[in-house]
Amino acid sequence: MILSDGTIKELLDEGTLKVSPLCEHSIQPASIDLRLGNHYLTVEDRHMDMGVISLSEEIKYRELEGDTMIIPPHSFLLATTMEHMEIPDNMTAFVEGRSSVGRIGLFIQNAGWVDPGFKGQITLELYNANSLPIKLEAGRRICQLVLCSMDKPALKPYDGKYQGQKQSTGSRVFQDL
Repeated sequence: MILSDGTIKELLDEGTLKVSPLCEHSIQPASIDLRLGNHYLTVEDRHMDMGVISLSEEIKYRELEGDTMIIPPHSFLLATTMEHMEIPDNMTAFVEGRSSVGRIGLFIQNAGWVDPGFKGQITLELYNANSLPIKLEAGRRICQLVLCSMDKPALKPYDGKYQGQKQSTGSRVFQDL
């Protein structure tokens, strides 16, 4: 079941769900708008030994920071939300790009669910599908967090390789077995 604005406010007020910093206008009818942070990662494609990306080797990234960032046409960039969150063990969430942002050709993803028990900032995968560059601005509403109630708390809440992440975090797929 997707949570309503009233339920979201109750959970935030009682401290069961934590999202910080949070603006009152960020709470939407069935989601919480999240804002773009100022930290980015791009694949270090100029590195001599990065001829191909492999799932079994650590990927090298170039770190970028700024209140504005230009994402070139047909380019990929990792970004972070301003907000840090703590999802309780009986909820899960997913991140969706805002329609207004998608309508300019900026696709936003965070590969998969935000698992029960996750704590940290969300790393966003951004892709500019447009033929023009897009100027990103820290603090702008970029995506929405949709919260879902589970039938029971997770037996094993999330404690994986992205737990506690701060800023944009590159892929750690190379750590998979």
